[in-house]
Amino acid sequence: MTAEDIWGYHRDAGHEPGLDLIGYKVEATDGTIGKIDKHSEDVGASYLVVDTGVWIFGRHVLLPAGTIRRIDTAERVVHVDRTKEQIKGAPEYDRAKYVGDPAQREEFARHYGQAHS
Repeated sequence: MTAEDIWGYHRDAGHEPGLDLIGYKVEATDGTIGKIDKHSEDVGASYLVVDTGVWIFGRHVLLPAGTIRRIDTAERVVHVDRTKEQIKGAPEYDRAKYVGDPAQREEFARHYGQAHS
């Protein structure tokens, strides 16, 4: 996966424009990581922000939309194609810094693009 396509929803992931994912549970390939706190549908810059709760106490993680494998609207679960360890090792997400910061976005793209290899 390249840095260019990591920020878009895959056609077969089950994403529908306007679908509110806030509150959906997020499943990594090896278990639950938390619930969606925020999501973006911006073209070329779509992502999820996940509140990890007790898993990584007090931390929110950012997942580019390209990491989503499948959205199950009936069960309200988003399945991502990364392990818990890959997600835990992601750069620190800071809401104040992330908004409009291309360097932060590139840092996430590098991490998640390499994590899938």
